[in-house]
Amino acid sequence: MSTEILVNIGPQETRVALVEGGATQEVHVQRASRHGLTGNIYKGVVQRVLPGMQAAFVEIGLERTAFLHVADMVPSSNGSGHAPELPPITQLVHEGQQVLVQIVKDPIGSKGARLTKLLSVPSRYLVLLPHERNVGVSARIETEAERLRLKGILEQVQQELAPNFGVIARTAAENAEPEALANDLRFLLRLWTSISELSLTAKPGTMVHGDLPLSMRILRDLMGTDVERIRIDNMGEFHRVQQFAQIFVPHAAPKIELYQGAAPIFDLYGAEDDISRALDRRVELKSGGHIFIDQTEAMTTVDVNTGAYTGHRNLEETVLKTNLEAAQAIARQLRLRNLGGIIILDFIDMKSDDHRAQVLRALERALAGDHARTQVYPFSPLGLVEMTRKRTRDSLGHILCEPCPTCEGRGTVKTVETVCHEIAREVQRAARQFEAKGFLVLAATDVIQRLIGEESLGLAELEASLNRPIRLQAESTYGQESFDVVPL
Repeated sequence: MSTEILVNIGPQETRVALVEGGATQEVHVQRASRHGLTGNIYKGVVQRVLPGMQAAFVEIGLERTAFLHVADMVPSSNGSGHAPELPPITQLVHEGQQVLVQIVKDPIGSKGARLTKLLSVPSRYLVLLPHERNVGVSARIETEAERLRLKGILEQVQQELAPNFGVIARTAAENAEPEALANDLRFLLRLWTSISELSLTAKPGTMVHGDLPLSMRILRDLMGTDVERIRIDNMGEFHRVQQFAQIFVPHAAPKIELYQGAAPIFDLYGAEDDISRALDRRVELKSGGHIFIDQTEAMTTVDVNTGAYTGHRNLEETVLKTNLEAAQAIARQLRLRNLGGIIILDFIDMKSDDHRAQVLRALERALAGDHARTQVYPFSPLGLVEMTRKRTRDSLGHILCEPCPTCEGRGTVKTVETVCHEIAREVQRAARQFEAKGFLVLAATDVIQRLIGEESLGLAELEASLNRPIRLQAESTYGQESFDVVPL
C-alpha cells in the first residue's frame, strides 16, 4: 500500500495529510494564532535577583520579564531518589548573567512566563535532558513489563550514544522497537548540538530554539520507512524542509518533492473532501448503510445503521456485511478525526458469536495501522464494544469548529412552537411586573410568522386577558430561540 504525505502551506496555516492507498488517514493542522511559547528555549539576561523569594527575573525578549525560581535550576533528584536541598539563588545566578532558559508556562495576563534552566528537548518517542543523566519512563505507561523493557533499552542506547545525557521515554514509546528509539535519540543529539552551537553566537534576549513547525515535525513523527514521498506546495517551505531533513533526517531528504500541479494539493486523492466529511455527524457506507459519530466531553459514541442496504440472502447476512464495513470506516474516522479517550461502538445486533468475533477481528485489523495506541474490549452483555484510543492532540472538530451560537453546542434548537409558548409566558410575566400600555415582541422571522398564523388565536386570547395590545416585529438577526418582550 503506497503512503504519501501532502503538505499545504497557507498564509497563517499549515495542513498535513497522510494518505495511504489513495485515502486520507490523518490530518494535522497548525495555525499561527494558536502557537504557544511553552518549550521554546531562549538566551536570556538576569535582570534582578530576589534572594528573599529565591527567584530571579530574566529578560528574554518578550513583553514582560520572565520568572525563574531556584527550584527550576537544580535537578529534582541526584540519583538517590531524594529531592536535593536548594542552595541560595545568589550562588547560582547574578544580575547581568547570560543564561539559557526554557519556557515551562506561557505568560498569562499581567504575569510573565515561567522559566527553567533544566532544559528538555522532546521528539516523537523520547525527551533528551542535557543537564541530567537519569533514565526514566513516562508514568502513563502503566504495564510493569513494558516499563522494564523500555528502561532496559534506554539504558543500553544511552550508554552507547549519550552517556552524559538524561533520557525519558514518552507515552508514545510504548511498544516501540529498539531501533526506533535509537534513531530518535540520534535525532535528539543532532538537534541538541545545533541548539548548543546557536546559543554560543545568539544575542541575549533572542529565541535559540522553538518547537518545530508542523512541516518539519512530520519528518520526525510520521516519516516511517513505508512513506514513499512528501509533497510540499510552497517553494520556500520545500527548501527549508529539505535542508532540515538533510541534517536531521537524512533518509527522508530524497523523498521530498515540490508540488507544482494546477489543482490545489489537497484536491489530490480527495483530501479536501475527506476533511469536510470528517466534520459531519453522519458517514455514509458504500453498501448504503451509515454510521453516526457523536463526540461529547466524556466519550465518543458511534452508532451503526443498515440504512437502505438489505443484502441478497437474509437479514443476518445484511447485518454482518454492514458491521464489517462499518468496522473499517470507524477505524479510519477515529484516526482522521483524531478522536481519543473512551469510545462506545453500537454495532447492529448480531445473534451469532462467530459473526461478533469476525467484526471484532476486522476492527482490530483496521486499527493496526493507527499511530495512536488503541485498546478494544469484547462485546458487552448489551451488545456494545468499548474501546479506548490515546489522545495525542486536539480532535479535528475542536481545531476547525466551535460550538454553534444558536444551540450552544447542544446540537438541537427549540422548535418554533416552543418559542411561541415561551413568548406568551414572558408577556404574562411582564404584564404583572410593568404598568405598560402594551407590549412589543421582537423575535426571529419564523417565530413571528407562526404567531401571526397558527398561534394567532392564542395570541388574541392573551391580548383579551391582559386587555392590552401585543405588537409583533420580525428581526432577521435573531436566532430561533432568541426573543425580547418590550413594555410600551
